[in-house]
Amino acid sequence: MTKRQVSLKLSYQNYIEQPPVPPNVLFNNACSSDNITINTWRKTWIDQVLANKKKFGKFSDHSIGKKFGSHKYKPGIIAGSGPSLAYNSHLLKNRGDIPLVSCLHNYHHFEDQGITPDYYVSLDAGPVVLEEVSEGGTKTPDEYWASTKGKNLCAFIGTSPELFEKWQGNVFLFNAPVPDKEYLEATESDEKFSLYVSNGGNVLGACLYITKAIFGCNPIAFVGADFSFSYDEGRGPKFHGWDSKYDSNIGNAVSATDIFGNRILTWMSYHNFKNWFDFIALTIPGDYVNCTEGGILGAYRDGNIMAIKQQSLEKFITKYELCENIRSCCENPTIDEKRILF
Repeated sequence: MTKRQVSLKLSYQNYIEQPPVPPNVLFNNACSSDNITINTWRKTWIDQVLANKKKFGKFSDHSIGKKFGSHKYKPGIIAGSGPSLAYNSHLLKNRGDIPLVSCLHNYHHFEDQGITPDYYVSLDAGPVVLEEVSEGGTKTPDEYWASTKGKNLCAFIGTSPELFEKWQGNVFLFNAPVPDKEYLEATESDEKFSLYVSNGGNVLGACLYITKAIFGCNPIAFVGADFSFSYDEGRGPKFHGWDSKYDSNIGNAVSATDIFGNRILTWMSYHNFKNWFDFIALTIPGDYVNCTEGGILGAYRDGNIMAIKQQSLEKFITKYELCENIRSCCENPTIDEKRILF
């Protein structure tokens, strides 16, 4: 665990019932770069879907939909790759039977800590996903790839084929709702694969959809969902919980309000991702708990929205472990011991 060193006030803001803008504005902000993204990635998506089709045959035979309802009525934890992971991710090692669904970028971080998520998720189509598996880790890339044996990967069908070549564990596939006629015509001519994972243009969004809509989890707890840089003294702005290529030059950053009411730097694209999750929490029934302990999820200048509860990861996990305090009495009710939970 890394100790947080800041002189800023770190107590959660008061709650507000609604954000200062209506949900439809949050949605429009989140989707503002859709056309640019589609035009940039269309050919890559199409080429890679067709290449992966040759490898897997029928995508439906490998669908993540086969895991539908597998964790229904359970809480779920989804892990982004924000800088706050450096402070509380160690707690995930003792999460009991709570499913953990993580962005693939966290692979080296969790592997180094001896944490095994139930599923990793990859949405990106670029080769960056390959280097991110080991970036910031303590082992060689080959060592990390070798350790994927037996682990579960959920991936977009337009993912780089090289990822599937390197991954030695189980693979579950999903499609992404790309609103583009050319993409649809090119990729559905042989098989219409309708297991769509709504994601808001980011991999943590895919984690949320898979965990809530497919696995059936509720509540959903977020960790590493900063959507902003850190502001720790002595470290400089960090975009992840480890050293990365983004730290040396954050470029054109904007200022935002974090969950403690402090000003913090982020990128507009990541602020739009935050808008997506705020929109989901406000419009999709469920219980959403931000256990990131940093960042801007649910935060505005007037306060944190009530739709996303702010809570420490330790408290979130502890409330599901309270019964362990009376385990000995339940398993052996004749022992000379008195324990009452409440």
